Amino acid sequence: MDSQEEEEENAIMKNASYSLEIPRPEEVTEMAKPWALISEVGGEHGYLEELVDLVKRHFRTVCYRELLHDPQLHAPKIEAMFIWKFSPVAEPSLLRSLPNLKVIASGGVGVDHMNLPFIASLGVKVSNTPGVVSAATADIAMALLLSSARKILEGYQIAVDPRTTEIPHSLMGFEVTGSTLGIIGMGEIGYKIAQRSKGFEMKILYHNRTRRSAEDEMMVGASYCENLDDLLRRSDFVMVAVNLTPHNVGLIGHRELSLMKSTATLVNISRGVVVDHDALVKALQRGTIHGAALDVTHPEPLQRDHPLLSLPNVLITPHIGINTYQTARKMVQKMVENALAAVNGLPVPNEVKPKN
Repeated sequence: MDSQEEEEENAIMKNASYSLEIPRPEEVTEMAKPWALISEVGGEHGYLEELVDLVKRHFRTVCYRELLHDPQLHAPKIEAMFIWKFSPVAEPSLLRSLPNLKVIASGGVGVDHMNLPFIASLGVKVSNTPGVVSAATADIAMALLLSSARKILEGYQIAVDPRTTEIPHSLMGFEVTGSTLGIIGMGEIGYKIAQRSKGFEMKILYHNRTRRSAEDEMMVGASYCENLDDLLRRSDFVMVAVNLTPHNVGLIGHRELSLMKSTATLVNISRGVVVDHDALVKALQRGTIHGAALDVTHPEPLQRDHPLLSLPNVLITPHIGINTYQTARKMVQKMVENALAAVNGLPVPNEVKPKN
């Protein structure tokens, strides 16, 4: 085990309140490790090898394909299920087939991809990884905002086009410094976006179910908008950073887009269904708003003939908000920590329970 691995291992044990009760991996024989179901190693939906190694220090693993190939052999021994990039899907048929499952450890914050009441009815705990993804997601939010405002993609295409013989002067963007940013959803991610925006001397408005403390507002210079419409009318950039709930599906539709400035840009790092895509297409085509920058769509990826893919005033990235090596490692470490607690009958640090 190299120094970095030792550091990660120590972090898992140090952060866990039950660290003295769980044996370190070198003290556990391979045969004594509990079994865990993972998606796959490599591929589009699989783990990087180095991330699987973090799991294997504490668990013996079964890939989803192996389970399907021989369910009678593998299903009874699985005690933990790791969901990475929404895979494996927590379908009722799969969960019912795992009689000894104790925990589903999901990477990320959102749990909208799981039926929490049904999972709880099976006696299975659910955990997520709050806090870990916030910085990386806030970074991509600012990257999208800046790239869209300053037409980075268009500039790159001109710069590398073999037909380019001179640089056009018509490639004009919008100033970010001093502009007004409206943040919809001022949770941990939204607040980190505000912190970054303060460095660009932006005027920050926000709308949230509950108002942040006066101290929080003062730290980033944010002003609370009790009415979402007010935020939409005043903002040069509208950043959607809400958690997905039934209430937030279609939160941004025809009416909301019509309230925005014709020079405004919509940035969505939340979930694709929060924005009505049909309404967004029409708003972009008609010039109701200037542009959109999206890290999330619905579905993902969009159908190849979707009109959003051909509009020149749209920037789309493939849900890469948390895709950094550092964040991925921290996520898997937390997933392991949560799963270890559950299989050992201890309190799960990041347990998510269904709402009554």
